[in-house]
Amino acid sequence: MIRVARLTGDDLARALEDVARLRIEVFRAWPYLYDGDAAYEARYLQAYRDSEAAILVGAFDGDRLVGASTGTPMEDHAQDFAAAFEGQGIDMKDIFYCAESVLLPDYRGKGIGHAFFDAREGHARDMGRRYSAFCSVARPADHPLKPEGYQPLDPFWRKRGYAPLDGAVARFGWKDIDQPDETEHALQFWLREL
Repeated sequence: MIRVARLTGDDLARALEDVARLRIEVFRAWPYLYDGDAAYEARYLQAYRDSEAAILVGAFDGDRLVGASTGTPMEDHAQDFAAAFEGQGIDMKDIFYCAESVLLPDYRGKGIGHAFFDAREGHARDMGRRYSAFCSVARPADHPLKPEGYQPLDPFWRKRGYAPLDGAVARFGWKDIDQPDETEHALQFWLREL
């Protein structure tokens, strides 16, 4: 039986080392191709320690964290994402950012992804946010590492009421598994009204 729990404050902070482990493992696969390391993760996840309004939704198999989904007010990421929202006519203080969802493959297809979104969207509504947003990696269709038969999550996201926000593309750098150095990646924002 998988237990899904909302974590905030000290409980969230205590789980971040396990979240880092999951991010490194899950994001190594397509489409992220992330060649992660603990130092990068510590810097990246600091935003969740620093934000009083951050949430971590954890999926636990017993005491083991097998999936995690995070979120913060969008203004906590203003430095990274402000340019993507320029000219959109949306105040960043109206947006809750659903950052990542990582789930080990053996636990997929069991409704946990919906539970992750339900919890984060509920948290956003409790905060009085008008929108929920996340971003997805944009990769070329002919990328050499794209697995044959890959099925994108677009239908799942659309079913939940999300749609790509035209022109809202962020740029973020990380090291891909097939590259010697960090490179910049395009991230398409998806948005829904709560």
